Amino acid sequence: MAEKRDYYEVLGLKRGASDDEIKKAYRRLVKEYHPDLHPGDKSFEAKTMELNEAYGVLSDPEKKAKYDQFGHAAFDPNAGFGGGGFGGGFGGMDDLGDILGSIFGGGFGGFGGFGGGGSRSRTSAQKGESIRARATIEFTEAAFGCKKDISVTRIEDCDECGGTGCAPGTSADSCPDCHGTGTVQTQQRTPFGVMSSTTSCRRCGGSGKLIRTPCTRCNGKGKVRRQKTVNVNIPAGIDDGQTISLRGQGHAGLNGGPAGDLLLTVSVRPHPELQRDGTSVLYEMPISFVQAALGAEVEVPTLDGKVKYTIPEGTQTGTTFRLRGKGIPSLRNSATRGDQFVTVNIETPKNLTREQKELLREFADSTEGGSGLFSRNKKKRK
Repeated sequence: MAEKRDYYEVLGLKRGASDDEIKKAYRRLVKEYHPDLHPGDKSFEAKTMELNEAYGVLSDPEKKAKYDQFGHAAFDPNAGFGGGGFGGGFGGMDDLGDILGSIFGGGFGGFGGFGGGGSRSRTSAQKGESIRARATIEFTEAAFGCKKDISVTRIEDCDECGGTGCAPGTSADSCPDCHGTGTVQTQQRTPFGVMSSTTSCRRCGGSGKLIRTPCTRCNGKGKVRRQKTVNVNIPAGIDDGQTISLRGQGHAGLNGGPAGDLLLTVSVRPHPELQRDGTSVLYEMPISFVQAALGAEVEVPTLDGKVKYTIPEGTQTGTTFRLRGKGIPSLRNSATRGDQFVTVNIETPKNLTREQKELLREFADSTEGGSGLFSRNKKKRK
């Protein structure tokens, strides 16, 4: 069973983080690792579950206090901590392992189960690091999706030596000090007893091998840095600030491990007329008093171009009309679209001529026997 990661590490925080920092980190990461942005990749479902578990503990003051003192053991019924015990004096088993590790180096396997599992060997296959990049797209591109060429600098296997670091026709020798494992064990007598410490092999640098004739192109590193253009398919319905993960487009892995991912964060330029609210599109449309009173056929800008809409007579300012299916496609199902909401604002005419003012007064005198808005204004003038 895989060892649980530190909850603060899961959220990318340091111990002592405030409640606000915990909440902000959780919201950002849940949005970044949303499974809908990584279709077919089950690992992101596991990441989301891990985030939820970490946030469930750190967002609860009582659970957080226990976790800060005892770590994961605080919630293990077999740990025997309770809320005091040995962990209370040393800050928990994990913290004691860290203290011993800081004194003697590496991990400890010979002290009653304390400490970690030792240094991770550099000879094992390791996934490459991820690359972060940004792309700025238009409002309509975010709505309907698009393709973008993204330029990244990434570390790849050297094509001269195939990533071995050895000159063509040669091979590396197994390190005689660590026998190819990349790690060595030492024992040291301490007040706690004899401690067994595992550290990286100094002779080979933890690689487990010695390169006698290094590759001239990569100087024996096995890796080179290259500029690459990656074609990215940005899904319809993506929103500003969301991140897309492209598997295998990051830095090359080590010892045959898979390449990392390219994490592309999208920035969406604002539209000059339209606004977005989830899958809805909002538009405020100015109309004249005459159009509102008599009704009129107007042209409304949408993501699909201008469409005609009939404003009914007697429309009041602030009235909102719905244009079904003219909104943003759903990120989960691009065949499903939201709606567009059009709010009309009646513009009051300015700089009227004398004749126009007189006509409006006559109109006011004639409306409903003087019981309407214009008649009230007329009374005020008297």
